[in-house]
Formats: sequence, structure tokens, C-alpha cells
Amino acid sequence: MSAIHHLSSVSSFSPISISFRTKSTYSHSQSNPKFRCAIAVAEPKAISASEPLLLSAVRGENVERPPVWLMRQAGRYMKSYQTICEKYPSFRDRSENVDLVVEISLQPWKVFRPDGVILFSDILTPLSGMNIPFDIVKGKGPIIFDPPSTTADVEQVREFIPEESVPYVGEALKILRKEVNNEAAVLGFVGAPFTLASYVVEGGSSKNFTKIKRLAFSQPKVLHALLQKFATSMIKYIQYQADNGAQAVQIFDSWATELSPEDFEEFSMPYLKQIVDSVKQTHPTLPLILYASGSGGLLERLPLTGVDVVSLDWTVDMADGRRRLGTDVAVQGNVDPGVLFGSKDFITSRIHSTVKKAGKHKHILNLGHGIKVGTPEENVAHFFEVSKAIRY
Repeated sequence: MSAIHHLSSVSSFSPISISFRTKSTYSHSQSNPKFRCAIAVAEPKAISASEPLLLSAVRGENVERPPVWLMRQAGRYMKSYQTICEKYPSFRDRSENVDLVVEISLQPWKVFRPDGVILFSDILTPLSGMNIPFDIVKGKGPIIFDPPSTTADVEQVREFIPEESVPYVGEALKILRKEVNNEAAVLGFVGAPFTLASYVVEGGSSKNFTKIKRLAFSQPKVLHALLQKFATSMIKYIQYQADNGAQAVQIFDSWATELSPEDFEEFSMPYLKQIVDSVKQTHPTLPLILYASGSGGLLERLPLTGVDVVSLDWTVDMADGRRRLGTDVAVQGNVDPGVLFGSKDFITSRIHSTVKKAGKHKHILNLGHGIKVGTPEENVAHFFEVSKAIRY
């Protein structure tokens, strides 16, 4: 369906009646066995559910509420995570140890029961296995020790073999599937080729992206060779995660929005499409989610990659995003992470507004970016409580 056709159908989202179950309802259900049975019947999925709510929503099946999880939900805002950080100060130590990966991934699951449980890892995790030495330093972020800038440098980059380089990822995903037991979807994730190349060529994080753009515009063949290696490697990595238990995979192309639309079509979109096409050949039912922060200027191009879900950041109005994306693709998001610093009434209002604008078809409720450091845990708890009480 075209974006213009969809504009007329979006107006039907506005009258949706969204009901909320109050906290007192849940308290009552715990103290009254008869009432508890009634509530249990109303729940969309039992513990032994054959499929998580998130997967049903992505496929466009009728669901009674939007599934909800939060980007960066396992991490720096949680006191339990900070305790682990004190004992294991190195991020790589935490993210490359099976037991710690599982423990950290499950911290928000045990407290908030989100509908998606995402693997605790980093998009740069594959780099070591590609012969790109790096580290993640507290206070500085990622550091690439020998950024490639020539054809000879790119030739030294190896294609990624996940079972050899990151066996702990597969082991952790298998354990997470058993622990979560289909009560939620286990999510894997990878970095998109252009975003990975940006980190690698820039030598870490960047504000202006001058190095990657210099390479793109002065030696495009060198950059394309590097992008192809990342594309081939991320295809293998997604397949590996799916084979070991990931039920959906999110692709982060955070820095693609630093490109003009014309340059996005040359340096990012073809590789994203290649990844999606290849994964769909081997895993046709695996939902693929694409997230690019600040994507308003590229929005119509994102579904052309073939992904199942486009995750919107909060700078795009959800209703506008729906109109621009069309009805075929599911949408994720897009509450401003800053909302979680507001009052509980404000958080409730913004959730209600976002869900109303998204409508009841193919929507995953989420933030428009990762949770910020310092976010009050009680506000995260409120976010999940309100979100899971919604009924279309």
C-alpha cells in the first residue's frame, strides 16, 4: 500500500479506546483466588505459550495489547548492573563471559517482565574475530587501535566466523531461551555495515564523521570493500544468533543518518538489503528490526531494505511515521527516553498517546533510543506496569 493510501487509513487509529488495568486490580487479583482466575483468562499468553506476544504482533496477528521492551534495558541505570560493574569493571569482561551475559540479560526480565529479552552484548563484539583490535574504555567508549584507511588495511580484515570467535554468544542465547521459556521473545542484535565501518574508520565514536566521509568520497572502493566484509559477516552473525535461540534480531544502523539520502542509498541501504535478503533465505520467519537514530530524513527508505520492523526514534511523530512507512512494515517505539525522568502521570500520558497514534496493528512499544544513565528504576517499573495493562 502506498504512503498516500495509508494516510487515509491512519485516521482510523485515533478513536481506539485504550484501557488500563490499575495497580489495585493486580493487588486484588493476588489476594482473591477467584478474581485471579478471571485475570489469568484475560492474559494473552500463558507461561507455556507456543509463541511470544512480540512475534505475533510483528506478523500482524490480532493481539490485545502492544508487546513492550526497552532498548538498553539491561544496563547502566540498574543498581544490580552497577554492582556487577564494580566487580567486573571491564565491559568486555562482562559481555564476553557466558554467565555474566546471561545474568545481566535477565536482570530486567526478573524485575519488569518485558515482552522482549535482549542479549547483553555490543555491536562491536565481532571486531576481534575480524582482526580489528579494539577495546571499550569506561568514560571514553570504543577505541579502535589501528583504524583501516587503505586497500591493504581492508585486506587484513577477516570475515567473521561467530562459532569460532564468539561461542559465548551462542551459549548465552541457548540459556536465555530456556530461562525465558517463550514468555517473552529472546532478541539478538548486530551492527549494520555502515555503522560498524564508521566506528572502525573513525577509531571510535565521532561527532563529525570526517574520516569515514573522507574515505567514502575520496576512496569509495576502499569503503565498499570494508562494507562488504561487514555485510557478509553480519549475515553469518544473524544466522548464528537465530540458530542458537534468538527469536528476532535488531540491526543497529545508528550512524547511517549522518549520510545524506543520496549517500545512504550508496553506502548503507544496499548492504542492509543484502543482509535481509540473505537471512530471509535461510531464516524466512525470523523478524528483523532496523533502528537508526535521527532517521526522519530517511524514513521512507528504511522499509526498502526489506526489514520486518522499523524502530522510530522520538523525533518522528508516531502517527506521521505510520503514514510515511505504510502498513506493510511493523513499527517499534518511540517514547522519548527523557520521559522516564518525568512524573508517573506524565509517563502514563505519553505511553497512552504513543500507543493511540501507533494503532493496534504491528506495533512494538519501546523507547526511541536507549535508556539514559540515571533513569529512576521505579519509573521504568511504572512504564512496564502501565504498558502491560493496556488493552486495545
